[in-house]
Amino acid sequence: MRIRFGYVASALNLEGITSSSVLTFSRYRRLSEEERINELKRVTRNNIKALEIIVKYNVEKHIHFYRMTSKLIPLATHPEVKDWNYKDIFYKEFLDIGSFIKKHHMRVDTHPDHFNVINSLKENVLISTIRELKYHDDIFEMLDYPKGKMILHIGSAQGGKEKSIERLIKNFHKIPQKIQSKIILENDDKTFDIAETLTACKRLNVPMVLDYHHYLCNKGGHNLERYIKEILNTWNMRTLPPKVHISGPRDEKNKTRHADYLETDIFFDFLKILKMENRDVDIMIESKQKDKALLKLIEDIKAINPTIKWIDETTMEV
Repeated sequence: MRIRFGYVASALNLEGITSSSVLTFSRYRRLSEEERINELKRVTRNNIKALEIIVKYNVEKHIHFYRMTSKLIPLATHPEVKDWNYKDIFYKEFLDIGSFIKKHHMRVDTHPDHFNVINSLKENVLISTIRELKYHDDIFEMLDYPKGKMILHIGSAQGGKEKSIERLIKNFHKIPQKIQSKIILENDDKTFDIAETLTACKRLNVPMVLDYHHYLCNKGGHNLERYIKEILNTWNMRTLPPKVHISGPRDEKNKTRHADYLETDIFFDFLKILKMENRDVDIMIESKQKDKALLKLIEDIKAINPTIKWIDETTMEV
C-alpha cells in the first residue's frame, strides 16, 4: 500500500510567491479600457509564473500531489467582463506547465469555491456554477491534463436531504458531459455525511473524496470502517488512485476549522482504517500551513516510526 501526500494551493516555504493574486471587479471598473486588459494580463501572468515556480518546487521536494488555486485567472467568469480571451493569450504558458506536470507524473486537481452549488433551487446559481466549472475545465484543457478532477460538495439541503440529492442528480445532467467526467464529490463537515455522499456518488457514477476531518465532525451515526471499502471502490476503473483529505480541528471550540498542522495521532488513526483495504491512496493535507504541514507530518511520522519504508521524500509504503 503506497501513500502519496499532497497539499493545497500555496507553498509557504516559497516566501512571497502566490498564484492567487486578484483583480477585483470594483478596481477593474475604475480602469480605462486599455488599462483593464493590461491589468488582467499582468495579474494573470504573475499567477502563472508563480504556478510554474510552485510545481517546480513540488518536484524538487518529491511532492507528487497538488491542488491548484481557483484564482489563477482574475475575473475569468465574471459576466460583465467581456472579451477576456485568456485561453488565447496564455495557452502556451499553460501548455508548458502541463508538460512539466506530466513529465514528472504529478497529480493536480482543483476545488471550485463553496458558492458553486449544483443542486441549488435557483436557476441563476446553477448557471453561474456551470460557468465556473467550465473555467476549471479550461485550466485543465490549457494544461493538456485530461486527468484533472474538480472537487465539489453535494450542496444545499434546502427542502430536505433526499430532495436535495434528487435535485443534484437532475441538475448534474444539465452539465456538459466533458465537465461531468471531471467532477468528484466530498462529504461535508455539517450537512451530507459519508453515507449520503456515497449514495449520491453511486447514483452518479462519480468517485467519492473521503474527508476524514469532515467525517469526525459529522459522523451521522455511521462507522467509517463499515463504509471504507465502498468509498474507495468508487475509484475502481479510474486512471488515478483514490484521493482522501485529512486535517485536524483548530481547537475544541472550532472543531470544523482546520488547524495549522496535523497531529500524528489523527493520521495514524486514519491510517488504520485505510489499511483495512490495503490499496494505494493519495492523501491531501488540508492544514493551514500547507506544504510546511505536509513536511512536518512526514518528519513526525519518521520520528515516531522509523521502520516505515519511504519510496521517496513524500511517498510511504505500509
